[in-house]
Amino acid sequence: MKYINSFIIAFAMYSKIPMPKVQWEKENMKYVMCFFPWIGGVIGLLFSLWGAWAVRIPVGQILYAAILTVIPVAVTGGIHLDGLLDTADALSSWQTKERRLEILKDSHAGAFAVLAGCVYFLLWFGFASELEAEGIRMVSYGFFLSRCLSGYAVTAFPCAKNSGLAAMFAEHAQKKWAGRILLAETIVAAAVMLWTDLPFGAMSLGAALAVFYWYYKMSVKTFGGITGDLAGWFLQICELAIVIAVVAAGKIW
Repeated sequence: MKYINSFIIAFAMYSKIPMPKVQWEKENMKYVMCFFPWIGGVIGLLFSLWGAWAVRIPVGQILYAAILTVIPVAVTGGIHLDGLLDTADALSSWQTKERRLEILKDSHAGAFAVLAGCVYFLLWFGFASELEAEGIRMVSYGFFLSRCLSGYAVTAFPCAKNSGLAAMFAEHAQKKWAGRILLAETIVAAAVMLWTDLPFGAMSLGAALAVFYWYYKMSVKTFGGITGDLAGWFLQICELAIVIAVVAAGKIW
């Protein structure tokens, strides 16, 4: 039952998909991060379905790219975008670690947050408009992969503070087994991507792992560890990097 409850909590917290209510107690939260990638699986499925359906209708390139851009936001409710915007403000402040952590908690959006959001969606929309069938499939896998890496970071990276979502899930997680499961999910996702198309898969994996390494170095150096907002920032940047890598692979090969 604890696995089912962990599944429900993961989808209730990180998606807008309706879920039954369960108690957010330690026993039920041990494996939440293990089910986090499954939300990416749902996004990837919808992403692929729209990509296939749009070819048959057909629709214009602008509507095609717009819906591809909106699908991840619609499923998640934009919870990770909040982290992207807050982190953009904190990184642009050039303040101390303590002050940057305070900025992450500030509910007001600064100028750099607005700018980062605009640039992010422009890039996503632009590169999404270049995606073809093979690229759509690879990006769909990328939604799962990005959450595998994000979840693994919660079990493996130091937390910047003792409060917040990342700290809460890290505290209640069965870190040893959750980390192993997430690592196994990561390996499976990587294998599927490489097996599906070696050049596209290699470019996508390279981009995702590069952002993952940057995430670790930046979060530890600049904030003293990860937070929920930084996890959201990583997820959004990782997915954007995968889209860019897939489009680049399509141009090269």
